[in-house]
Amino acid sequence: MIGLLDEVTATAVETVADSCSLDNYLAQPDHTMDARIAAAREILGKDVVLLGHHYQRDEVIRFADYTGDSYKLSKVACETDSKYMIFCGVHFMAETADVLAKPWQQVILPDLNAGCSMADMAEIGQVEDCWDSLERAGLTGDLIPLTYMNSAAAIKAFCGERGGLVCTSSNARGAFEWAFARAGKILFLPDQHLGRNTAFAMGIPLNEMVVWDPYQINGGVSPDRLKAAKVILWKGHCSVHQRFLPEHVDRVRANYPGMQVIVHPECRWEVCQKADAIGSTERIIEVIEKAPEGSSFAVGTEIHLVNRMAKRFAPLGKKVITLDDAGCLCTTMYRISPQHLAWALENLVENRVVNRIHVDDDVKHWAKVALDRMLEIRV
Repeated sequence: MIGLLDEVTATAVETVADSCSLDNYLAQPDHTMDARIAAAREILGKDVVLLGHHYQRDEVIRFADYTGDSYKLSKVACETDSKYMIFCGVHFMAETADVLAKPWQQVILPDLNAGCSMADMAEIGQVEDCWDSLERAGLTGDLIPLTYMNSAAAIKAFCGERGGLVCTSSNARGAFEWAFARAGKILFLPDQHLGRNTAFAMGIPLNEMVVWDPYQINGGVSPDRLKAAKVILWKGHCSVHQRFLPEHVDRVRANYPGMQVIVHPECRWEVCQKADAIGSTERIIEVIEKAPEGSSFAVGTEIHLVNRMAKRFAPLGKKVITLDDAGCLCTTMYRISPQHLAWALENLVENRVVNRIHVDDDVKHWAKVALDRMLEIRV
């Protein structure tokens, strides 16, 4: 007697044979993909590891073998023996996974349109032009470039080749300390808010930071200000976290007396100054996990994660709401749907690799150097 899984598996394979055109998948409702995803995963077994970023939609992340932030997922996946990593995240995350991957591992991004607006704000040609300008001003001899994990592999390689490194939101301060032990200035890419919040927390005043605008001559900064600055911040930001405003904190204080406000360091400086705590996605989860029953939090980060935490912690007597009632979702992360996931998996069943993310060897080398240097950081 054929089992249910065998029946579903047979159906899935027949469906793949009929058509693997993505358009045919996108025309189907989300819930119709569930059995097909499960069946394809059963066929592929340990050959595939499925990674789900915290900001991914529930309909996709529930299939993940591992959930977490981008670096954690890349590191964990590369420690497996899986031949294929399906990264339900965005483009720079899949690039990082490919940089760290073993030679025989391949990385798949279910939707190539899943990018990161912040990462896109620092294009390699613009960064090279910036460096050339700073070199002509005689500043690069005492300058170290640092890049946030949320950047393209080419930017990571740029920093690695020039003595810099990569950091996450949780070890940014350690990265700054590492750099200042070696030089008097930092060029920080691409998130101005994380850079500003990190430097300010270290005691660097705002007037010793400048913002480099790649669309203005000389970054829109006078030579005197560039020479005086300790931190040169790239004009980039997260489109989700920048939407949180100081008045959102004020509204929570007025409407929910005693509620703690915790925000991501990609939020504006003015928001972080009003918050009770600042932390990476992993840190935010940890704080709420360890909080006593009856605690309540307004969280300034992506809405899918906030909603997931609200459901998880409600039975434990903890209240979690978004800092902004309008809610902020990562629209590019949201592009990855159950249909994209099913399409990628069922193509693998047919021995076809779609949407492979492959970083060129030279870029991969220097990006790996920058990532390896991160291991020197004291958190």
